[in-house]
Amino acid sequence: MAHPRSALLNVMTAAAQKAARRMVRDFGEVENLQVSKKGPADFVSIADKKAEETLVKDLKKARPDYGFILEEGNDIPGKDTSNTWVIDPLDGTTNFLHGIPHFAISIGLLRDGEPFAGVVYSPIVDEMFWAEKGQGAFLNGRRLRVSGRDKLAECLFATGIPFMGKKKDEDRYLQRIDTVTSVSSGIRRFGSAALDLAYVAAARYDGFWESGLQPWDMAAGIVLVREAGGFVSDMDGKRKILETGSVIAASDKVHPVLTKLVK
Repeated sequence: MAHPRSALLNVMTAAAQKAARRMVRDFGEVENLQVSKKGPADFVSIADKKAEETLVKDLKKARPDYGFILEEGNDIPGKDTSNTWVIDPLDGTTNFLHGIPHFAISIGLLRDGEPFAGVVYSPIVDEMFWAEKGQGAFLNGRRLRVSGRDKLAECLFATGIPFMGKKKDEDRYLQRIDTVTSVSSGIRRFGSAALDLAYVAAARYDGFWESGLQPWDMAAGIVLVREAGGFVSDMDGKRKILETGSVIAASDKVHPVLTKLVK
């Protein structure tokens, strides 16, 4: 029996599906452009923009008073100051650009500054992750629970590569990779933070950490992990995730250990 979705989640999943239809067509085009010298970069930024326009239009129609936090800083204030959409129309742009089918549309709702509901949709594999505070997390109607593994050696972790530039950050990043690799079953770097968080919620990964992220990378995923019974904090173990742009997500068993390792 599929779990009934709330009106709010129905609005979010419908918007994601509508934006995805065009994105899938655009992705087909991008795959064809791989062999050309000019490359598909401009095409992809247009696809990103079009998806954003579709999402904003549909979400606005359903909830006219909610504001938006968008990429590129084009935020739209709303009359209802306690509800704000945080959307990433194409998380995993680099994958999309290279014809790699691992990217997602991420729609988060902040209620009074806290992540309240989230939808992460991976259109190529048609996986719709959704969660709402107090209602649990789901993948295409199946209830999600974070992983039950507690032996580090069996755990699989995900991370993202920070934009290199600062030597200090680079060294710290490589150190963390070394430390975690030496005690775990491995690390994946798949290039979409929204999907990394969704995969933690779905027990595919046992934990995920990254810094230098933006609110739209994480807003939806945070709700997914928490509603799947996981624990999400910033790198200091506090709840200032959206402010610091750093995140550690895992089951409550693994979270303290992973936090220690990446410290």
